[in-house]
Amino acid sequence: MRQILFFLAFIVCNCGISQKSEDGMILIPAGEFIMGKNTTTPSDWQPEHNVVINSFYMDKQEVTNQQYYAFCIATNNPLPQFWGLKEFRSGPDFPDYPVVGISYFDAEKFAVWSGKRLPTEAEWEFAARGGMTGKSFPFGDQIDSTKVNYGKIHKGILKVGSFPPNSFGLFDITGNVWEWTSDFYGSDYYAHSPAENPKGPETGRFKVIRGGSWHSGPMCVQTYYRNGLSPSWVDFAVGFRCVKDIK
Repeated sequence: MRQILFFLAFIVCNCGISQKSEDGMILIPAGEFIMGKNTTTPSDWQPEHNVVINSFYMDKQEVTNQQYYAFCIATNNPLPQFWGLKEFRSGPDFPDYPVVGISYFDAEKFAVWSGKRLPTEAEWEFAARGGMTGKSFPFGDQIDSTKVNYGKIHKGILKVGSFPPNSFGLFDITGNVWEWTSDFYGSDYYAHSPAENPKGPETGRFKVIRGGSWHSGPMCVQTYYRNGLSPSWVDFAVGFRCVKDIK
C-alpha cells in the first residue's frame, strides 16, 4: 500500500497538479526510502534503514539574502554575520544568492516568522534523493560540476537556481551552501531511530547540517552525508531552506 501511495503522490507532484504552493514551495510526496548508506568503514550514516515520510512542502530554493533581509526589517532581527562582504555574496548587492552567516536559531526564527519550519534530517534526505534509490547524488552516482556547486570549482556561492533541479524540482539541494535541519546530531542515531518520520535525538550539543557547499569536497555533497554544528555557530557556507506541513 505504501508503494501505491508513493507512486500516486509522485505522479501528482511531477504532473504539476498542486506541485507548488503559493509561496514558491514544492510538494514532496509521501513515501518510503532507504536512509543512509552502508560502507566498509565505521561512519555516522549507517546502518541503512527504511524510513517512511509523510508528504510536506519544501522551499524549491535556499532562502535568499533578499528574503532574509525582509525578515530582519520586519522583526528588527540583526543582519547576518557577513552582511556586506562580497567574497561571501552577502548583502543587498546579491539579492538572489543564498543567505549565509546565520545560526540555527536565526534560521528557526525566520521559519517561524514565515509560517514554516526547518526540515527534519530524514525529510531533507528524502527530498534530496528525489525518488532515486541507492544513488549517492541527487542526479546519479557520479559527481558533476555542471549540476552542483562544490569543491571551489566555481570559486564561491552562486545565485540560487544556477543548476537544474532534482527530480522533485528542488534547486541546489546539495552544494552551494550547507543547510540547517531541525534535528540534534547523534552519531549513533541511525541504529535506533523510528521507522516513521524520525525527528532526531531529543537532546544534543549540535544540530545536523546537510548537503555540503561550494567549499566542500565531493564526499560532503552526497545525499547521505551528515555533519553537525553548534546551533549558535555562524558560517560563510551555511544557509537553509524551510518546509511546511500539509494541513
